[in-house]
Amino acid sequence: MHALFVGQTYIDVTFLADEIPTGDDKTVARDYAISFGGNAVTAAFACAKLGIVPDLLTSIADDWLGRMFIDMAAKYGISVHHRKVAESSLSFIMPHGGKRAIVRCRDDHYLHPVPPLNLTGCKALHLDGHQADAAMHYARTCREAGILTSLDGGGLRSNTHELLEFIDVAIVAERLCEQMNLTPYEMLGYLKSRGCKIGGVTLGERGLVWYDETGAEGVLPALAVPPDVVVDTNGAGDIFHGAYVYSAMARPELPWREHFIFARAASAYAIQHLGNEASLPTVADIKRTQETFPENAKPAPELRVLHQKRV
Repeated sequence: MHALFVGQTYIDVTFLADEIPTGDDKTVARDYAISFGGNAVTAAFACAKLGIVPDLLTSIADDWLGRMFIDMAAKYGISVHHRKVAESSLSFIMPHGGKRAIVRCRDDHYLHPVPPLNLTGCKALHLDGHQADAAMHYARTCREAGILTSLDGGGLRSNTHELLEFIDVAIVAERLCEQMNLTPYEMLGYLKSRGCKIGGVTLGERGLVWYDETGAEGVLPALAVPPDVVVDTNGAGDIFHGAYVYSAMARPELPWREHFIFARAASAYAIQHLGNEASLPTVADIKRTQETFPENAKPAPELRVLHQKRV
């Protein structure tokens, strides 16, 4: 096992339309894509596409959507460890104007306990907070074994505070700041207080505010991708996570700023494509993206300004 990703499986139906009809109205989408979905799941596929194929512990139902997902994972060589549920989960996603509206249909009632897995050779664990019991078990186990632990903190979950005690790299969304009534600056302080060695808050087109191995805080601007080439921002954050986990395993001698620069280009590539599968970059795609787009000339405000605005 090279790495273990733990999360919730979705089948994503992504469509381009101007509005969702109500009542008896109908509309026809301009384009659509069907692919795998879920935060840690998409990150796992991104890591595999880049060249390090992880194992994936995720929800699987014994239905045709579940079997379709197993086929998708097999295409990338991903070993799937099943956490059985009764029904597959679906996401309906409508990208529009650099944002995306999502309707989720989720079955997260797991029918079996956390399966015991052999972590021999594992270099990294990535979690999205789903499967709270499995996340805690493997975060604790990997921390004790000296295996890098990473968390996608997309939103507040029942075990977020407890889980962070066992996380080395915590990159959270601005949404979590809002849910916890913290500024991005205050969130960095909170992550430090939980013992996370690397922490950050993703701010979309405004970049990443983060702190490095020394605790020094800074801003990594986003790449300046023109709005007219942005197609679908859904999954870009998940691909960011998968890319930095890949980079940390493939190039462990580099500082974390380099891993995040690599992941930033992976996200910039992703937002130009419709659906998660089409959004997955290769290493060559990331190199071309880095060469094509400069850093945004208007990065996120300095951390002190973010703090002052909140106060």
